[in-house]
Amino acid sequence: MRVDMKKHLNAAGFALAALIVLAGCGGAVKYPNYYTLHTPPPPDPPMAENIHATLAVREFRSPTYLRQGAIVYKTSPEQIGFYNYHRWAVDPREFLTNAVADRLRASGNFSQVKLYDGRLDVDYVLSGRLEELEEIDYEGGVKVRVAISTQMVRVATGATVWTNSVSEVGTVSQRDVPAVVSAMNATMERAIEKLLTPTPAPALIKAQ
Repeated sequence: MRVDMKKHLNAAGFALAALIVLAGCGGAVKYPNYYTLHTPPPPDPPMAENIHATLAVREFRSPTYLRQGAIVYKTSPEQIGFYNYHRWAVDPREFLTNAVADRLRASGNFSQVKLYDGRLDVDYVLSGRLEELEEIDYEGGVKVRVAISTQMVRVATGATVWTNSVSEVGTVSQRDVPAVVSAMNATMERAIEKLLTPTPAPALIKAQ
């Protein structure tokens, strides 16, 4: 009798364990949410008049933690956190590179603006770095910060002919990730505009 009871208890235990496993497997699976950066398209470039200088834009660099796909937040200047289920659909470096190239193309200051392909068949090469793109949670309220630096080099001489850097802070309307991303977009737009104002132009750059 005791043997039979023990068998029944063991069987009941296995059944309960199986039900727990099945319930876990049948539970809702959490999928990441994906977000994109976007800014308004630049205006059409003006008619080019006696413009001959050409420019290539290298892909912007960034700290390693900004290249991992997850949206980043900071709870202190030293501590970095990641939203596991909120990620960028496109590498922010790729977005920034294309946005800067589009605005330089629209400036009308260059006869050609292209993405750098390893060839030095242009007059100037612009490179830069996305220094910060993160939610800030330690300076009173929720904010976002975007910081960018860049430089332009004359290919013929290797001399740096123009540099600039900006750091912009934006406020977040409410405490959720979509609002954070919206603030990042607005702040990124302002940062790019300030970075390229005035737009670097060969006619304004001293020969070196």
